[in-house]
Amino acid sequence: MPVQPIRLFGDPVLTTPAVPVTTFDKELRVLVRDLVDTMTDAPGAGLAAPQIGVGLRVFVYDVDETVGHLINPELGPFSDEEQDGEEGCLSFPGLAFPTKRAQTVVARGFNMYGDPVVLEGSALMARCLQHETDHLDGILFIDRLDPEQRKVAMKAIREAEWFGAPAPQVKVSPHATLGRAL
Repeated sequence: MPVQPIRLFGDPVLTTPAVPVTTFDKELRVLVRDLVDTMTDAPGAGLAAPQIGVGLRVFVYDVDETVGHLINPELGPFSDEEQDGEEGCLSFPGLAFPTKRAQTVVARGFNMYGDPVVLEGSALMARCLQHETDHLDGILFIDRLDPEQRKVAMKAIREAEWFGAPAPQVKVSPHATLGRAL
């Protein structure tokens, strides 16, 4: 499957809440494969559909040698114990900042065939589940930073070589696909 361009900070798709998946079809399976290929190529620990310009509640992950995906995730319960560590994002290339997250979390959703899935994550997996679900809610990890760290992050973003680069041009077919994957 083709590797897709990753949308960078400043692209409105990253701050727009994604819509739930309602059809579990071949098109969805192609999207999941594109997400995995793009995440692997980057490389990253996770990638949400909005990061490639698709406003659906889908993300993929590659944590502790486990590659998977989750559709229409809902998180909770969260542990009271927190972790505080460096967190980065493929939409903020080369940048990472200390971000607090719950140490453990349970995620419920579906796989690409519509079967229910429950994931229990701790440490890096918990961080990934929270980070990618935030993407689907239109929340970026810098939104989770304390005010002083956010100020530092925004300065680093403005100074980044990629900041202000034009968004990738996406061509849309004028022909109806009738739900078929292309």
